[in-house]
Amino acid sequence: MSRIVTKKIAGWGNLPVQTCNLFRPEKRRDVNTTLREGNQPSYIPRGLGRSYGDSALNENAGVILNERLNRFIAFDPTSGTLECEAGVSFAEILDTFVPRGFFPAVTPGTKYVTVGGAIAADVHGKNHHYDGCISEFVDAFTLLTASGDVLTCSRGENAEVFWATIGGMGLTGIILDVKMRLRPIESAYVAVDYQKAANLDAALSAFSKGDENYRYSVAWIDCLASGESLGRSILMRGNTATAEQLPVDHRSDPLKFKAKRKKSIPINMPGFALNRLSVKAFNALYYGQHGDEKRIVNYDEFFYPLDSINHWNRMYGKRGFVQYQCALPPETSRDGLVLLLETISAAKLASFLAVLKTFGPENSGLLSFPRAGSTLALDLPNKGQKLTDLLDRLDKITLDHGGRVYLAKDARMSKESCQKMYPRLDQFKQLKAKLDPKNVFSSSQARRLGLVEGGQ
Repeated sequence: MSRIVTKKIAGWGNLPVQTCNLFRPEKRRDVNTTLREGNQPSYIPRGLGRSYGDSALNENAGVILNERLNRFIAFDPTSGTLECEAGVSFAEILDTFVPRGFFPAVTPGTKYVTVGGAIAADVHGKNHHYDGCISEFVDAFTLLTASGDVLTCSRGENAEVFWATIGGMGLTGIILDVKMRLRPIESAYVAVDYQKAANLDAALSAFSKGDENYRYSVAWIDCLASGESLGRSILMRGNTATAEQLPVDHRSDPLKFKAKRKKSIPINMPGFALNRLSVKAFNALYYGQHGDEKRIVNYDEFFYPLDSINHWNRMYGKRGFVQYQCALPPETSRDGLVLLLETISAAKLASFLAVLKTFGPENSGLLSFPRAGSTLALDLPNKGQKLTDLLDRLDKITLDHGGRVYLAKDARMSKESCQKMYPRLDQFKQLKAKLDPKNVFSSSQARRLGLVEGGQ
């Protein structure tokens, strides 16, 4: 019988915290055994817990941890195709393959996510405008379904299941192993152009005039700025550096760099530590310290700046936080972003982490988040009803401008809003009902948002 550990767990935002029954299989056959025993009302797979809300929670039901199913199976250096189990983390891929001259073709803002989790959320990175989501580089995966069958899914085989699983938040089954392509690189560094933008219009103009020259593009944005400075930003855009672009002392081993010693936040910070004044001071200092410049930085510094701080989510204290991320279409993005930023600034809820990016076209994933236009993401501390009211206003603005909220970061959106934001949701639910009629795979989020039939 599979061993059960009952424990309170949360997503990365520490909101909500729920009691779940955890299973940690050591081998693939243990996953099937757990499902066959059927001693839980439902199950949801979970990687390293970096989705922010309740998408990898299953209150009073089963959570299957895949972190030990993390074996590399094969690698083809000619095509860059990696075959691995779904529990392999991006950190493990980086440690193993950057020295060999390969890098994940798409990576989210943390390397502490599993390949399976990345597919379930169809993660994007700083290069969506250039390369799209992680799914663009996934050739195939095997999926353990509720019936115990193992399906090989690709664009040409079980294609409907492939596109339902892409961005499907783990609700179609458990991804067992994956074939995905890595990108060849000459160095472990990025050549970055930093550019100040005095306000939102200046930032959007810079994106529109120059993004085609950069594979990677992102802007830090000051969400507390207002008036003529509303949306002031620091754009950070770049391409993987060639060996010749590196300083002379790095050229002998361009695929290696000395990692900085990590800092750590050992305990949850008190609620008063992160307030409007402290964040406003940080934002002013950060904006003032940056100018228009070119720099060569290692991939950790560019792609994963917050990974240098262990448990950085503790900055928001025991009450946790929500990361709000929305995508707006091109025709409404400017007006929508203005309203969002004005609303956030007026609410006086501190957010020192806020980013703005440009998205390319959406893909065929039924619940995949990105769509052409702009995306804004920011952290908001849990201030109870004050936060709830603000998020409801932000959802309304997003809906009014034809946008959507990212399921991998959602912790409280309404069922009605989700239905409007994801027009292919009914198609997803129909396929889910055929693939898993008894809802063996479910989550707290799925029931809250009605992603599964009969959800409350």
